[in-house]
Amino acid sequence: MALLGVEYASSDEDAPAIKPQPRAGSQYVVLAPDVSLDDPMRMQMMLTKPTDTTLTYNVPYADLARPSQGPANPFKSTDGNVLKRKNVLTGYAEEAVLSDATFNNQHRTFQSLGYTKDPSANGAYVGDIVKAELYGGRDAVQMRPTKEQNEALRRKRQRKGDASIVDGEGAYRGPWARYQDDDRAYEDEAAVAGEELASDEEYVEEAIVPANMGAVSRLGTDYQDDVTNTESTEFHGAEEFDYQGRTYMHVPQDLDIDLRKEAGTQKNYVPKKHIHTWKSHTKAITALRFLPNSGHLLLSSSADSKVKLWDVYHNRDLLRTYSGHTKSVTDATFNSSGTQFLTASYDRQMKLWDTEYGKCVSRFTTGKIPHVIRFNPGPPSTTSSGQSSGQEFLAGMSDKKIVQFDTRSGEMTQEYDHHLGPVNTITFVDENRRFITTSDDKSLRAWEYNIPVPIKFIAEPYMYSMVRASPHPSGKYVAFQSGDNQIVVYASTDRFRQNRKKSFRGHNNAGYAIDVSISPDGQFVMSGDSGGYVCFWDWKTCKMWHKMLASDGPVVAAQWHPQESSKVATAGLDGVIKYWD
Repeated sequence: MALLGVEYASSDEDAPAIKPQPRAGSQYVVLAPDVSLDDPMRMQMMLTKPTDTTLTYNVPYADLARPSQGPANPFKSTDGNVLKRKNVLTGYAEEAVLSDATFNNQHRTFQSLGYTKDPSANGAYVGDIVKAELYGGRDAVQMRPTKEQNEALRRKRQRKGDASIVDGEGAYRGPWARYQDDDRAYEDEAAVAGEELASDEEYVEEAIVPANMGAVSRLGTDYQDDVTNTESTEFHGAEEFDYQGRTYMHVPQDLDIDLRKEAGTQKNYVPKKHIHTWKSHTKAITALRFLPNSGHLLLSSSADSKVKLWDVYHNRDLLRTYSGHTKSVTDATFNSSGTQFLTASYDRQMKLWDTEYGKCVSRFTTGKIPHVIRFNPGPPSTTSSGQSSGQEFLAGMSDKKIVQFDTRSGEMTQEYDHHLGPVNTITFVDENRRFITTSDDKSLRAWEYNIPVPIKFIAEPYMYSMVRASPHPSGKYVAFQSGDNQIVVYASTDRFRQNRKKSFRGHNNAGYAIDVSISPDGQFVMSGDSGGYVCFWDWKTCKMWHKMLASDGPVVAAQWHPQESSKVATAGLDGVIKYWD
């Protein structure tokens, strides 16, 4: 290019230049046309590298004002040199203003009718154009029947009938009510054609001979359990009253032990031998409770929905059976005097019974399953707040709540709602002014009575669910049956801290809610075992004192006698209650 620019030629300059002449009748094609370059050096300076960011010369205005040549850049905006960003995979798509309702309507129209409006052209359609012309371009919303058409359709349908009438005139049809004209026309056509009906159910219905039965009362379709008058009781003893007109509630005086003395005044010992067996329940025992103070009666609740009262002395007979629950009884508890007791069951009912005559005094329910129930151990006297502490009870429910009821009014007086799982234990401490609860959420909470805010919350990563509890007679500690095969002890004073030095191990309780009980003098700790053993530990040293086989299956209930020095009652999943001395 540079050589051509300076017009470099051959040495034969004197020879005249001979220009080729075109032939007649042929086209003239110039293979190397003359290119006029004003300034070859400027063209070299215009050839910049792709990595250059600056120009090394001043570009003339004429070059800047030249029109662009070549194909147009589809991504270059007209108002600047900034490239538009891609919003779809293949390039840039323009946005159209379309509401969600309109889009959904057109989408349903295309799915059901096969056509829809073209958003890019006004009045145009895409899809099945034939159907669009047939329906006039109406969408799915416009194709709905009018109110007049719906009313005409409903008038053609049979009446639903009365739910209390099974068959005959006015029988209940419900959603199976037919459209009269359509069914009649279809059946007539099928009869003429001699074809079978499309549904075997219609054929069977025609074959049934209607029975002219009377209308069933509404009570026949009421499947709600009637829990108002289902309680009953049965006395099993030889005679209900003695020669002085006294019942079994009278504390016996013809024994070699004073049952009226204060519990815990005598020294306790570990039992060694089995002395009696009570057997009447047909399923597993869930709770054992001695009559407070005297302990001459034993109450047992079972998974067979029955509660039974046994005589601990004399002939040790079955005295009374309390029937009223329809499912397994979860817990039972006496009031402070023993004249009444409460039962909780999986039928979501809590019932107050009269111990002496077996009458069901009251019924309580929240619609949830009660897992544990405890009477306020205080005497039936009015407190400073105007409420009678001995007439109230607490129940731990399956819906993570603790409810408080008044047995006189039957109303719920308080609700404690802070646990994150079903409540397992309720233990009154500090002269019944406070109580401690544990739950499946692996936590322990302490409460002031009648105040629904916990005053202490303990939840550690190493804690397990504590399923049973027993207060120490000194009133300073509470022993809890932990799910990691040990019994842990917490203080029942202001700080409610765990006593790390007291931990009772050596038994297996994982998977079962096994009772833990402390002797009346506070010297021994007793617990059942999933292998059928009853284990005894020394309270001070935490060493296992004795271990004896009590059942073939897990022993889930175990209680110390409040007056005897070495007598305990145990029961397991076999429904047998055993008495030890």
